[in-house]
Amino acid sequence: MARPYRSVLYIPAANARAMDKARALPTDAIIFDLEDAVAPDAKTAARSALATALTQDYGPRGRIVRINALSTEWGADDARACARLPLDAVLIPKVDGPGDLDRVAALIPDTPLWAMMETPRAMLNAAAIAAHPRLQGMVMGTNDLAKDLGSRARADRLPMMAGLGLCLLAARAEGRVIVDGVFNAFRDDEGLRDECAQGRDMGFDGKTLIHPAQLAIANAAFAPTDDEIALARRQIEAFEAADAQGQGVAVVDGKIVENLHVETARQMLQRADAIAAMAQ
Repeated sequence: MARPYRSVLYIPAANARAMDKARALPTDAIIFDLEDAVAPDAKTAARSALATALTQDYGPRGRIVRINALSTEWGADDARACARLPLDAVLIPKVDGPGDLDRVAALIPDTPLWAMMETPRAMLNAAAIAAHPRLQGMVMGTNDLAKDLGSRARADRLPMMAGLGLCLLAARAEGRVIVDGVFNAFRDDEGLRDECAQGRDMGFDGKTLIHPAQLAIANAAFAPTDDEIALARRQIEAFEAADAQGQGVAVVDGKIVENLHVETARQMLQRADAIAAMAQ
């Protein structure tokens, strides 16, 4: 059963208390951040604090570590340290193309890699990045992308649509996890709810978050609703009954149900089961 990634919470690796508290938070995954959230003079200490934190039990939560870029003085040491840590994936910042994944893969032989998609070049190379054999997931870095684009902040995220769409297409073509970028106004629940709904409608698996107060909204937005689950069950039941009678389609609520709809329904029920398992 695939792990859900409805909520993916950034936690600064320099903050030992926050890393400890995260073990009890209802987040599907944690990004332990060695990069943007850690000051240059705290990088080495953060790496050590992270190693200590990861000896603790984080239950079913995905453990992802964002390292510094290999072009920095800390990146290579981060990568080598990750090769020895109990984690689920390493997140690489500023991935412009598959070569950036190759360089990290050479330092970390076995751990799955995730890519920050946050530059214009990454958007143009999304298909090649998603096809890398070591890649498991992609994370949209919409703040950095907006900076490079010189775009204005809009509630509808119109300037982001081309990049978001390219990355979604690439991720789905290769069967990769892909999570949406952060929502900066962590006290604006309605704004977050709207942006999560947009991301879910587009097809993202979940959303990266900057504050625990955002977890409940993201978890609800990226989970199947009770009505969706009920409809999925009725679609499967109706199609199986029609199939038993030699018919290739069924009708539910006045709409045609074919094989593709049944496959989608089954995937939704599997997702609901995986979410329920996280709560146990």
